[in-house]
Amino acid sequence: MAELITVDDPGDPRLRDYTGLTDVELRRRREPAEGLFIAEGEKVIRRATDAGYAMRSMLLSAKWVDVMRDVIDGLTAPVYVVGPDLAEQVTGYHVHRGALASMQRKPLPAADEVLAGARRVAVMESVNDHTNIGAIFRSAAALGMDAVLLSPDCADPLYRRSVKVSMGAVFSVPYARLDTWPQGLDAVREAGFTLLALTPDEQARPLDEVAPHTMDRVALMLGAEGDGLSRRALAAADAPVRIPMSHGVDSLNVGAAAAVAFYAVATGRPR
Repeated sequence: MAELITVDDPGDPRLRDYTGLTDVELRRRREPAEGLFIAEGEKVIRRATDAGYAMRSMLLSAKWVDVMRDVIDGLTAPVYVVGPDLAEQVTGYHVHRGALASMQRKPLPAADEVLAGARRVAVMESVNDHTNIGAIFRSAAALGMDAVLLSPDCADPLYRRSVKVSMGAVFSVPYARLDTWPQGLDAVREAGFTLLALTPDEQARPLDEVAPHTMDRVALMLGAEGDGLSRRALAAADAPVRIPMSHGVDSLNVGAAAAVAFYAVATGRPR
């Protein structure tokens, strides 16, 4: 059973995993290098634990101890109990969900491993907004995508904001990083996937005409908010595709576009 440890010093070195959570650049450097990520909120912590991630420690406000009691009882990691003010001093923000956990990362699989059993794959290029990363993973999980591939410069799916927005879906969809871009797409094509590049370009064919749900293996390529897919990525695709727009709207947020396109890839024409 985990030990409950009351901490009243924000400088306590045992809380180091939780310091400066709002400092994006610091956390981007520290977390992958130290092999950790932060899960926030009861549901996300439970989903991370259920997905087999080992817990390094937990940081709770006192009122959350009873809520998380079943999780605590199964732990050997320390549980630090702190007041709300101290939690804010350590993390840099008001932890209104009252529960944080530092989790141990798993080694990322190679791209060919996640492609091996997949038929519907999302491929992201240069998506650096953590909210968009989380939204795309949540839609991928909900709408039947089998895996996600990331270009080398995509944001970290296990960054706290991404995990929170995805509601833990980042734990249920296998993902890998391609080592090179766009050359890494050659391996996707060699694995039998048709590469469809999502773009607002009116010259692209509408998704319903392409009928991706009838294809054996499909990799749907998504670009960053605003810039979209690069010319090199578009050139590497088998075909550009688009979501038909109405009322003079020229495009959707990449998270919303991904959800519509995932539905079309998995089940047919978007409604």
